Amino acid sequence: MTTLKVDSRGTSCPGPITDLIRAYRESSNGDVIELLATDPGVKADTKAWCERTKNELLNITEENDVYKVEIRIVSKRTR
Repeated sequence: MTTLKVDSRGTSCPGPITDLIRAYRESSNGDVIELLATDPGVKADTKAWCERTKNELLNITEENDVYKVEIRIVSKRTR
């Protein structure tokens, strides 16, 4: 298992989701993506992305206007 850290602070929609998708492409099942963002829309966007892709939303926290989203990759298809 690897933790992929993605820093999207200072970007607005669709920046954080675009960065998340880029990290997802580099990930494997069992990996955790840790996304940092300042755009409050990241909460709803990552929830919707996890529901659509069937990956596991572990946690969303906020501290000093920075959102930390943790997602476990569980449904990555292999080619």
